[in-house]
Amino acid sequence: MDNIKKILLFLFFPFFTVLTSGATNVKDFGAKGDGINDDTRSIISAISNAEDGVVTFPSGRYRITKTIEIILGETGKIGLTGHGGSATVIMEGAGPAFKFTGSHTKGSASPLTVSDQVWERERMPLISAIEITGNHPEACGVELTGTFQAIISSLFIREVMTGIHLTERNRNIIIEGCHIYNCDKIGIFLDALNLHQINISHCHISYNKESGIKVSRSEIRNFQITGNDIEYNYDPDSDVSADIWIDTSEKGSSVREGTITGNTIQAIPSPGGCNILFEGEKDNPNKIGLWNISGNHISNQTVNIKFQNVRGVSITGNTFIRGYDRHIIAEDCKNLVIGSNTFDRNEDYFPPDLEANGGTLLKNSRNIIFSDNLMQGVDKHATLEIEGGEEISVSNCQMTDIKILGVKAESCSKIHINGCLFSSLTSKENPELVGGILIGKNVSNLSVYNNIFDLGSGKGIINSSKIIIPKKLNMFITTN
Repeated sequence: MDNIKKILLFLFFPFFTVLTSGATNVKDFGAKGDGINDDTRSIISAISNAEDGVVTFPSGRYRITKTIEIILGETGKIGLTGHGGSATVIMEGAGPAFKFTGSHTKGSASPLTVSDQVWERERMPLISAIEITGNHPEACGVELTGTFQAIISSLFIREVMTGIHLTERNRNIIIEGCHIYNCDKIGIFLDALNLHQINISHCHISYNKESGIKVSRSEIRNFQITGNDIEYNYDPDSDVSADIWIDTSEKGSSVREGTITGNTIQAIPSPGGCNILFEGEKDNPNKIGLWNISGNHISNQTVNIKFQNVRGVSITGNTFIRGYDRHIIAEDCKNLVIGSNTFDRNEDYFPPDLEANGGTLLKNSRNIIFSDNLMQGVDKHATLEIEGGEEISVSNCQMTDIKILGVKAESCSKIHINGCLFSSLTSKENPELVGGILIGKNVSNLSVYNNIFDLGSGKGIINSSKIIIPKKLNMFITTN
């Protein structure tokens, strides 16, 4: 009798597995998972017949040759999941391996705007614990459109054109714990998208050529990028690439109310490369802003952070190294706070032959607070350069190991430099050292006081303007 039970269990094990797990197994619908057969139809059939709403992929390599589109209004609530991450889906056609399409194309995130159709059949589509890889030049990973409360979790997406593609309109998206690796273009792409509420957290997003996370032609609010490792997203053959790239330069775009917090963001210097790049609409900074960039490590790119036409952003509590051209560039921006950051020149990261110039450039920007920053060892630029602009306060900063110049200000107005410490690289003669503060031409409404200068052979203040700066308001240390 026991032997008969064993035989029955063996014969009907898949049925018992489905029954006890409450899931539909793609192999029960003919998928082979052998990396040879085309499993596209079998997977579509499994999804169409998933009455319990869960479709599982046992260990195997599943070839598909076209996009598996999941129309949520037809399938009902659904989740796709692999067994312990052991399943691989190989996309051998153009487009995404999986596309989730919902009907939440008009409502907001408010419960009052969510239809009964979405609540009852579409809410919270989920895909998890699967590897997706491409074997076609236009293969992609996952695409979402019209979804509400979708969750993408624990995926490994690699060697596709774009890893995760969000288009048209979605609400309340969570992307967590994913590895998005070595994409030909973009890791996570928010493309011509209307979206409120998105969290990208605890992911590893690296070696994607154009960008790790990119936003273009979109209207987005409430965007959280938290606790990720975003690295080596660069293209040596392109004019521009970035680990995080938010572009609202096209009219009708806006991306506001966001955070970039607790991430490691680093790459390899490349032409036009940035760790973080914000591009706003020309002459209109209002469309990108209300962001907080804090508690990150940001390093190893041509420019660590570049802002163009940006408004209302705080950059606080970050560590920076190796801005090969600059650490920060802000052009035509307003209402920025840059404070309590460490711009370090740790000798372990700077061999003698390395040129990583560093420094911050504020160009044609206004209403800026630059305070409490520790800035060490800038090579070829002023540690802080103010070119154009007005209403800029520089206070309580320590600019140490100055090689050429501490602060340079020209063609600007309403500039306040207070309580800063300027010290040179050594107390010995330094032929390249200019001084602590250089006030150039066309500067008006300037106050400079309570600063300390310890510059050896360099001058404390070089004043080319017509403004009188009383020497007694500052302290000059003479080094023997």
